[in-house]
Amino acid sequence: MSPSRSSRLRSLLVALVAIGLFLPLAVEAQQGRPGPTRSSQADRFDPRVPEDGISSEARVFEATLRAIRDFALTSHADSVLWEKAIDGLIQGLDDPYATVLTPDEVRAFQEESTGNYAGIGVQITELNEAVTITAVFRNTPADRAGLQVGDRIVGVNEDQANGWTVEDASNRIRGEPGSTVRVMVSRDGISTPIPHDIRREQVHIPAVTSERIFDDLGYILLDRVARNSAAEVDSVLKEMDGSRGLILDLRRNPGGYLDESLTLADLFLDRGSVLVTTRSRNPGNNAAVSEESAYARRAAQLPGVPLIVLVDRFSASASEIVAGALQDHDRALVIGERTFGKGSVQSVLPLPAGRLIRLTSGEWYTPQGRSLNRPRDREGRVIESDEVPEFTSRAGRKLQGGGGVFPDVEVANDTLSTREQELISASVEAEIPLTLRIQEAAFEASQGVRQSGDLDAELPDAAFAGFRDSLLRSGLPASALNEETEAYLRWRLEVAFYQRLDRTDRSLEVQARRDPVLAEAVRLLREATDQADLFARAGHPLPEALPESIRNRAGSRK
Repeated sequence: MSPSRSSRLRSLLVALVAIGLFLPLAVEAQQGRPGPTRSSQADRFDPRVPEDGISSEARVFEATLRAIRDFALTSHADSVLWEKAIDGLIQGLDDPYATVLTPDEVRAFQEESTGNYAGIGVQITELNEAVTITAVFRNTPADRAGLQVGDRIVGVNEDQANGWTVEDASNRIRGEPGSTVRVMVSRDGISTPIPHDIRREQVHIPAVTSERIFDDLGYILLDRVARNSAAEVDSVLKEMDGSRGLILDLRRNPGGYLDESLTLADLFLDRGSVLVTTRSRNPGNNAAVSEESAYARRAAQLPGVPLIVLVDRFSASASEIVAGALQDHDRALVIGERTFGKGSVQSVLPLPAGRLIRLTSGEWYTPQGRSLNRPRDREGRVIESDEVPEFTSRAGRKLQGGGGVFPDVEVANDTLSTREQELISASVEAEIPLTLRIQEAAFEASQGVRQSGDLDAELPDAAFAGFRDSLLRSGLPASALNEETEAYLRWRLEVAFYQRLDRTDRSLEVQARRDPVLAEAVRLLREATDQADLFARAGHPLPEALPESIRNRAGSRK
């Protein structure tokens, strides 16, 4: 049975910026930047209605509420009736992103927007009537325990998640720092629910991780478009000067602050370049539609360094604005999967009694006119269109429209083989918390290396052998281990081992062995001499006769 409308709406708040649904309160404020702003709507909106301005329809509406309150067989308090009325209004909009927040929800929203809270470090949302993990923040309890994007929560502690909303799950997962919670998840390819015993912590979520990998490639991971993340990336770019190429990883990035996304795109584009355009209805006017564009205000950073942007189906909202702008201006080659398609604008308006209402009021378009919005029904299911519009980049490359950002080079994420899936199932049946065991083995191996003083050491063979033997002693069937599954286990242990040693560069290099998206980006950047050559090697050559200004935007080296 589907959860109530009110529960579903309130549940969205818990997953801050999950799949780009919620932007912080000041998300539309451009702070002096020319271009789209929805904050002016809130400034002009007055929730107080004068007595002489009440329409006959509004009087009928209020009289209906009084009649139900006074004469219906089942009595209801005024507060209950008004909540139902509000829920009905929102439901009637058929707007999957519309919601009214109570004062408690507003306070929770503001708490979440700081990036600090007590929990395990995941974002969850309701997709296809299942509470689903849409982001796992790195270096948090959930990340260390092995929860994954796409896991569906089927139970918390002793409670089964039958008919749960996101709010139901969040209320059970959250708790006092230091306490432990058991989270049961269902995962594709694994027949048995997987238990994870996780110790709650005060969680702070950094947005930017950067490293030099494979000697001369700059790698920047942006988990979400958080406050000050553009400044962090700007600082990182100064350290990346001289790199052979740059990788901006926006995979699993659910979005965040609009003004930060514009500043991020501005870092890579020349002054005057269009960053994004919004089309929306003029407040109070049923027919008029306004269109506004935001523009880059500064010179591009590292214009001669080839750039690749990585995206996947969980890249949403503000991260799509960045990817779309860089792709349209031929400043970056985009690799991965089609993005989520959260291209709608939400305006935040004040209501009486400390409440807020969020309504979809417009749509985002890339600089070349592609809509970022991928239509969905109220349950979050995509409404596919029969038409696939085509566009061209500034330099004349063919681009695909229809919602979200289509990659220039489509590469799917790695999936488990049949034998690897059988290994996971066997570990679950034997009640072996595999990810936790991997983390424990990695920690033990890293401690041994630290004591030896040789921090450049590789994972010792004895460490993997001991880990494998411990799994067998814990009840893992010997039939689950073979050359293929042992290689998979060693790879996971090696990634965790280098993470424990704080050697993120080496961990990423090992990750690339089974990360085809990252591996393809590394291959292309190692071969390319400049951005134009990068496009050509990826099968998207720039037209031969191009104005010099366009070639400069494409990052040609001189």
